[in-house]
Amino acid sequence: MIVTRFAPSPTGYLHIGGLRTALFNYLYARNSGGKFLLRIEDTDLARNSTEAKEAIIKAFDWVGINYDGEVVYQSHRFELYTKYIEHLISEGKAYYCYMSKEELETLREEQRKRGETPRYDNRYRDFSGTPPSGIKPVVRIKAPLDGEICFKDGVKGEIKVMAKEIDDFIIARSDGSPTYNFVVAIDDALMGVSDIIRGDDHLSNTPKQIIIYEALGFKIPNFFHVPMILNPQGHKLSKRDGAMSVMEYKDMGYLPEALLNFLVRLGWSYGDKEIFSLKEMIDLFNPNDLNSSPSAYNTDKLLWLNSHYINMLDNESINKLLEYYNVKIVDVKVQNLLYSEIKERSKTLIDFINLLNECLNPKDFDLKMAQKVRNSGNLEILKSFMDYFIGCSAPLQTPKDVENLIESFANTNNFDSKKLFMPLRYALLGKSGGISLAPLIAALGKDELIARFQKAINTLK
Repeated sequence: MIVTRFAPSPTGYLHIGGLRTALFNYLYARNSGGKFLLRIEDTDLARNSTEAKEAIIKAFDWVGINYDGEVVYQSHRFELYTKYIEHLISEGKAYYCYMSKEELETLREEQRKRGETPRYDNRYRDFSGTPPSGIKPVVRIKAPLDGEICFKDGVKGEIKVMAKEIDDFIIARSDGSPTYNFVVAIDDALMGVSDIIRGDDHLSNTPKQIIIYEALGFKIPNFFHVPMILNPQGHKLSKRDGAMSVMEYKDMGYLPEALLNFLVRLGWSYGDKEIFSLKEMIDLFNPNDLNSSPSAYNTDKLLWLNSHYINMLDNESINKLLEYYNVKIVDVKVQNLLYSEIKERSKTLIDFINLLNECLNPKDFDLKMAQKVRNSGNLEILKSFMDYFIGCSAPLQTPKDVENLIESFANTNNFDSKKLFMPLRYALLGKSGGISLAPLIAALGKDELIARFQKAINTLK
């Protein structure tokens, strides 16, 4: 059975690079009928954040990625790690190293001067004498002294690392706490993880973890190291480029469907297909199709996808989403007449809310537009239309009703109805651009329309 996992450190909020990694692992597990596990790697007790832990779970809930079983917290497993450290020591596969930090730094400095790669010199590897006093030892694993460490990466192909490039690295610090590579290997093995998809910034950790797997007789999983997401200039993604926490995307008005669709295409493809539902992602995903070259973050692409998914929403779904932003529209007529118009012009839910506010609560009149509209002709047209509107007894329930009213007014006054559009837009929205006027007029009540007409007329006198 395929078992994958996502294992973030709660020292900061979940970012989109992490969410992409989680998504790939999730899709592979669900595609194969396997398991997707969540492990919180919180052994760094000084830097852990409870808020960050909660934000990881919250982000998963928001995007709809569900994991199997209980969340595993490494901070609850120190006793287990100690048992395996002692086991390796008892089998002569790991040992106590009494080298002080000062000695290690001196050694490294001498190696640098000789043009050598700084590394531990194995001086305590087979030590059997009396330990120096006053030194709390670390525990080092006995790495192989010769040969190669080889593994086949599902993205990068055959990887070979010369054993001499890896020294006897530390698996337990002097305070007894285990190190990252040690606990990762232990947990992946004990949790039955068969396949690991992660960023290629972890590639250098893999040979060390393989050494631990082999020392303990554990089965080595399959690895897929995915290139990092870069900015459009090919550099590391910064917050300005989009490397924000996942929940910030929610605050900015993005839909989870759009964000997942965007992320899955950063490193994976299926022909020329661009739009994927979560079900389609699950059905089609294969880690062997992951790209070996880095992907570039593209804000325009994300906005295009988000606009697509906003346009797919019905009114009820929009209302539910707007609750998060403390926006509540109870008028069903407003919903039916304006939502479809506003959806077409919105790339995010924040755009939607802003456009909705422009329609229902217009701001002060735009000065540039006021200068264009301010002339006696437009003033008279607007006054005449308001009088005509007040005297109109026909119901204005639909945009078609409004179009008929405007056409009738134009015919009565013997001029082109297009002459009315600019002063009318000024009166209703106070600005150029925005949604079509007919659905807006149909959506607003008669008293509200008259008040807006009168206010605009006053500014044009």
